[in-house]
Parts: sequence; structure tokens; C-alpha cells
Amino acid sequence: MRAALAALALASVMAGPGRAATEAPAGAASCSGCHSAVPGVGVAIPPLFGRDPADIAASLRAFRDGTRPATIMNRLAKGFSDEEIAAIAAWIGAQPTGRPL
Repeated sequence: MRAALAALALASVMAGPGRAATEAPAGAASCSGCHSAVPGVGVAIPPLFGRDPADIAASLRAFRDGTRPATIMNRLAKGFSDEEIAAIAAWIGAQPTGRPL
């Protein structure tokens, strides 16, 4: 069931223009507080837009599970389910680089 929900979230975001592609899923809007949408801005904290959703999801799971060192991301990621991580990663990966959040 979880895999099906994650796949549905990913498919709805990747489907193209429309509501799912323009509205950030719960949790995604807070990313812009530290991660700039513009490459080169906030170099210490990498921009996320346009990155591979699988890489974003893997990083979020690693932060959540404590297998990737972090200062704050480990605490933030603990609040996300696998389905939420999949939706956030898919939405962020679908955003064009340089687009403000």
C-alpha cells in the first residue's frame, strides 16, 4: 500500500503542468529556508530544484534514519513518512533550477 501511494504521488507530480506540479506538498515549502533555489546562492547548503528525486528521497531517508550525519536535517526528516518523502522529492526534482520556492 505504501509503495502504491508513493508511486501515485510521484506520478501526479511528474504528470506535467497542473495543480500537483505547482503546489508544494506538505513539508516541501520549508526547504527554501536553507536551500536556495538558485545555484551559487547559499553554497554551503546545496540547491535542490532539478535534482534527481531518487537522490533527494535517499538523502531524506538517510537523515531520518540517522545514517547520514546532519546538524538539522536529521531532526526535520524524522517527521516525514516514506510517502511524504516520495512526494517532496518528486516535487522538488520537478522544479526548474532558479525558480523561487
